[in-house]
Amino acid sequence: MPRSHYDVVIAGGGHNGLVAAAYLARAGRSVLVLERLGHVGGLAVSARPFPGVDARLSRYSYLVSLLPAKIVRDLGLRLELRRRRFSSYTPAGGTGLLVDGGDAERTAASFAAVTGGRHDLDAWERFYGMTAHVARRVAPTLLEPLPERTALRDAIGDDEAWRDLFERPIGQVVDERFADDTVRGVVLTDALIGTFADPATDLLANRCFLYHVVGDGTGDWNVPVGGMGAVTAELAEVALRHGAEIRVGAEVVAIDPVGGEVTFTGGTELTGGAEHLGSGGPEHTVTGGKVLANLPPAVLSRLLGEEPETPEGAQLKINMVLSRLPRLKDPAVTAAEAFSGTFHINEGRDQLAAAYAQAAAGRVPELPPAEVYCHSLTDPSILGPSLRGSGAHTMTLFGLHMPARLFRDPLAGPQARREALRRTIASIDAVLAEPIEECLLRAPSGEPCLEAKTPLDLEREAGLPGGHIFHRDLSWPYAEPREDSRPGPWGVETAHERILLCGAGARRGGGVSGIPGHNAAMAVLTGLS
Repeated sequence: MPRSHYDVVIAGGGHNGLVAAAYLARAGRSVLVLERLGHVGGLAVSARPFPGVDARLSRYSYLVSLLPAKIVRDLGLRLELRRRRFSSYTPAGGTGLLVDGGDAERTAASFAAVTGGRHDLDAWERFYGMTAHVARRVAPTLLEPLPERTALRDAIGDDEAWRDLFERPIGQVVDERFADDTVRGVVLTDALIGTFADPATDLLANRCFLYHVVGDGTGDWNVPVGGMGAVTAELAEVALRHGAEIRVGAEVVAIDPVGGEVTFTGGTELTGGAEHLGSGGPEHTVTGGKVLANLPPAVLSRLLGEEPETPEGAQLKINMVLSRLPRLKDPAVTAAEAFSGTFHINEGRDQLAAAYAQAAAGRVPELPPAEVYCHSLTDPSILGPSLRGSGAHTMTLFGLHMPARLFRDPLAGPQARREALRRTIASIDAVLAEPIEECLLRAPSGEPCLEAKTPLDLEREAGLPGGHIFHRDLSWPYAEPREDSRPGPWGVETAHERILLCGAGARRGGGVSGIPGHNAAMAVLTGLS
């Protein structure tokens, strides 16, 4: 049994909760982490989803961009994040657009082959020069007290960048700056990952785009060696080393916002990497001086007895293991080059708009836009020796414009799920030189190594309302006007003084970053919550 009182109780053992636990325990605070699932990590985990196949896939989240180097240094995390040389490849007819971070001339030649000239390459360099400037200015503020809007604008110091990224719909900006449909689509996908929005009209797409290009001041999307599970395993080890207590299989069922009482059922203690069965009755109550919620705000509201939000995720995630990489239509690019970065599938600007309109009307998109990448091309350690020697690779697909509403109906939902998977596979096949099914590895059972996750699967398996991977719609990284006079210096505060958000639903949340966990810990340690 855990003791009855802690300085801080953290509800939820995802990566942000572990970051908060590590900072707080390192500072000498008594900390208890309660995780509903039988393991820590939330969506930042590795798994072997196919029985008999020795491949550890980053099952839900799969790349690292926003995790600040400062958090890694502060906590002494032993992580290896590898940069991908090839940023992206986008098939376009019999050729394709290759963005090669190691060869500017090859990138220029690829732009010329797809667009017919230099206009969009020059526009690309100007646009991403602007986003790089914004990234360098915004990234440091993410680990500081939340700035006012005017203060962030002053920190950026570029009126054009502020107008085009913060005030005008990103779709309009992209249409003005770029002429080619393929290039426009490559830019716009960063505004739509996990976000159901029309970038031509909705500034929600701008917020999504901003978090995708800011990164840790570079915008790089890096591959975690060992898979995403290596990140959270290291965070858990550091938190335990500093004295935090972690209980898995412990479901929080109620939180008292006044007294700080947290009631949970079950639970096994995680100690030094080994799990030990807990003792006592099925229900326990502990008290926290502060309670940090590494939970979607909708779940927190339910635990507080309040009316929850109704967020909606909008993605189809497909995990695969391939016996070999598929052949491309483009003879100028190897499959290893194309799939080691982000491989865009039917994500032209017009294709994205058509898919959004169909999904908004309640229909599965006819040609689903998606993107894939092969983790094992950058980090083969996630494959067992035999599998690695055979030429096998993992492939992760993230499909856009697949909102939860398409799958909600008890009768039509299962058919919509089958149709979404069928159409997405057909979408992949449309840009390859051979069907992807011919490249799928088969498990010892004979089943193909392919699993699909809709937003409702994430709702059921991971407890994400609506399957929203960011817990709720992303917010601007500055302070909004408040209806009350109580300050919110870290962007983690709630209406209850004793309760703080420390998950992706906090301001400056979303993605695998650890930023909300850091900021919640700082709010506790500085007393500014």
